[in-house]
Amino acid sequence: MKQQSGNQIISLPQPGSQRLASLDALRGFDMLFIIGLSALIISICNLFPGGGDCWLAVQMRHVGWDGLHHHDTIFPLFLFIAGISFPFSYARQQAKGTPRLKIYLRIFKRALVLVFLGLICNGLLKFHFSDLRYCSVLGRIGLAWMFAALLFINFRPSARAVIAVVLLVGYWLLLRFVPAPDAPPGADPFSFEGNLVGYVDRCLFPGHLYKGDGGVFDPEGVLSTVPAIVTAMLGMFTGEWVRCSDARATVGAKGISGGRKVLWMLAASAVMLTLGLLWSRWFPINKKLWSSSFVLVVGAYSLAMFAVFYWIIDVKGWKKWAFPLVVVGMNSIAIFMFPRIIDFRYATNFFLEGLCGLMSPEWGKVVWNLGFLTLGWLFLYFLYKKKIFLKV
Repeated sequence: MKQQSGNQIISLPQPGSQRLASLDALRGFDMLFIIGLSALIISICNLFPGGGDCWLAVQMRHVGWDGLHHHDTIFPLFLFIAGISFPFSYARQQAKGTPRLKIYLRIFKRALVLVFLGLICNGLLKFHFSDLRYCSVLGRIGLAWMFAALLFINFRPSARAVIAVVLLVGYWLLLRFVPAPDAPPGADPFSFEGNLVGYVDRCLFPGHLYKGDGGVFDPEGVLSTVPAIVTAMLGMFTGEWVRCSDARATVGAKGISGGRKVLWMLAASAVMLTLGLLWSRWFPINKKLWSSSFVLVVGAYSLAMFAVFYWIIDVKGWKKWAFPLVVVGMNSIAIFMFPRIIDFRYATNFFLEGLCGLMSPEWGKVVWNLGFLTLGWLFLYFLYKKKIFLKV
């Protein structure tokens, strides 16, 4: 696979490469909700009386605090997928004889670039440093993935499993028994007002937190990045198991069939889901805290989704249907960055404002959202055809 160093612009993977086609498709499915599918679904629901509050429409929005909607799974699924990729990448680097120091430098560089891009998305180039938000989705992905990758390189799977358990249990106990010093008397340590996560960020970054939570809490803060490391680790466990079982079959040893691998993944998903739901009785499922129960429940969802995509695409070989998703999944960084640079709403209005004006407001919104989604996909398709893939 031809590539350039740094922020890479790479060509398509060649036949026979170790790249899992299911990963690109699953990533595309995940990112499709970001580029407009969620808004389209909500607008379709609004065509029906009370549809805006129906179960499906509600799933397209984030939960206010405790609980879980589908929209809360988008971010952790992306991080989980990033984790799956690393064992394959690391194996390729080892096969090429890449020095360990160079691998470390690549890991650190990737993390720093993602943190920097997160700052760009937060408005770094506006030079309003007095209230610039430091934390970001891309920053969390970079840092959580980095620590998970370092653990992957330096510890055996059994040791990493112990570390993952310690991180999740330790995070739970810390939040349970160390409430925020500035919390109101009697506040629940897992509540918005009483949690330690927000307090740490208020101390470290006063005036630089997420404005959507009043500037006193950041959903991508420092302390809650710790359990996010486990989300990336779960992806790496998955990628390592799939890669190693395939490698054994390649060298003639008795491998595990694709169907059995899928069954094992689904079984592991069921176990994680059960543990996560049980744990949620004492540590609520909460994306903004990235609670330990949230890690397990969404990890179960992520693993099950990967198992399904892996079975359909990599095991059964049914790939053509996934092409629209692959187009999206191969340019995830572009999806994060380009909407800050290119005004797709203006372009959608240019093409559809007149047509939508001839319809009822409800149908006009459906057509507009469909056009917005289509325009975004066509832009990604253009990049795909030109073999332009932004990588970090």
